[in-house]
Amino acid sequence: MQKYDYDALLNRAVESLPKNVKVRERFEMPKGVIFHEGNTTILRNLGWIADHVNRDVQHLFSYLLKELGTAGDIDGDRGIFQGKIPPTKVQDKIEKYVNKFVICKECGRPDTKLIKVNRTLMLKCEACGAIRPVK
Repeated sequence: MQKYDYDALLNRAVESLPKNVKVRERFEMPKGVIFHEGNTTILRNLGWIADHVNRDVQHLFSYLLKELGTAGDIDGDRGIFQGKIPPTKVQDKIEKYVNKFVICKECGRPDTKLIKVNRTLMLKCEACGAIRPVK
């Protein structure tokens, strides 16, 4: 029976690791392409953001309208908001939506879906199985 030196094996394993390892999350927070046209604010990639977070475009847009306190319309993949809203404020509301309606509070993964139980909207994580109500 051959004996192995643990420290020698560990050093050999560490030396064989690549030098430039990039740690990258599987999920990246979606960034909005936001600009102004006259007295309106346009979110050019609303449809892409909704697809990226696996949510209904209308649900996301309704949340943004309510949080921004304005009116607006959906035009294809674009969201149109009345008034000049700072892009940082729109992006902040998108990130709040993702944290509230997409990210699981238990495991931190975005693998969730919205379900209705009776009349309560619930966030069900498909990764860890957690279910919690969304306020």
